[in-house]
Amino acid sequence: MYKVSVIIPVYNADAYISECIESLLNQTLQECEFIFINDGSTDNSRQIIESYMNSSTRIKLINQANQGVSIARNRGLQIAAGEYTGFVDADDYIKPDMYETLYNAAKQGDCDVVISNFEGELDGHRVSYKYLFPDNVVLPRAYIEEEMLPYFIKTDNLNTACNKIYRQQIIKEHNLSFPEKVALGEDGMFNMLFFSYALNMKYIDYSGYYYREVAGSATRNLMEKDYFERALEVFKLELPEIHTGKLDRVKLYRLKSIKLIRSVMSYIHIYFIPSKEISFNQRYTYVKNMISNKYVRDALSVYYSESYSTSARYEKLVTDMIRSQSAVGLYCVTAYSRLRNRDGRGR
Repeated sequence: MYKVSVIIPVYNADAYISECIESLLNQTLQECEFIFINDGSTDNSRQIIESYMNSSTRIKLINQANQGVSIARNRGLQIAAGEYTGFVDADDYIKPDMYETLYNAAKQGDCDVVISNFEGELDGHRVSYKYLFPDNVVLPRAYIEEEMLPYFIKTDNLNTACNKIYRQQIIKEHNLSFPEKVALGEDGMFNMLFFSYALNMKYIDYSGYYYREVAGSATRNLMEKDYFERALEVFKLELPEIHTGKLDRVKLYRLKSIKLIRSVMSYIHIYFIPSKEISFNQRYTYVKNMISNKYVRDALSVYYSESYSTSARYEKLVTDMIRSQSAVGLYCVTAYSRLRNRDGRGR
């Protein structure tokens, strides 16, 4: 029996997938299977995967018409045979000891899920994403209900499925899957469901996953996918009762409001990155409409009372500019922040 099943959705990733595959095959935990779901790639991704299959029986390949990352991952879940399941994106790569480290942590506490850190790129700089949860101790169901479920509601920074391993038995017993009709945020919804059933968990202060910032226009992607519209959908979405049963509606609204404002802040930063594909006027108008949106205005008052006092100076300045609906001010603040980061001085 495999200890970990790793599911890798693939769509036109031939520039990076060899490095991804080799990082998987180099895992010190040998009892892993690697399930690649080729989601209608039109490049050489399929041929590259098949070439590696000749040298490793641990690689499985499913080919399907392009249907999106959620359906691809769900196909993988249907055939996963491991005790735990992990996820890797085809343009990312992992350290050799990642799955051994996460699996050993899970087994030492008989944990349903293990969370780790991850590394990536932001504005051309290598960054590490860490969390403040208690390190390397088994956290019980009470902690999940009181801390983790609200955490998923109020922030996006734990959403990724790629820095975790999940007990496969829970996924099978409760027929858990990634939402297939969701344009964005499918990882967050899957995590909300899984953690709603998990009896315990563990966080380890370890980083084995490297997220690659693929070349392309973040601004163009935002305009095509309309992240802000998706953020509003999440804000207005009625969450499953199993996830919200322990939260009163007032607290739930406060958490959602904090998440919406944090999302708006991140979108402002990206919309104001210079872009050849979209004119400045288009991006400026989008930001102006975003900060004048009724739901944003209502959520902002909650954010001020709940999070403003503990925010960093830059976040406070951005919040003040949103409150005054100053798109010009936001442009200047984000431009200055990029300049300081580029010069290596930080904020």
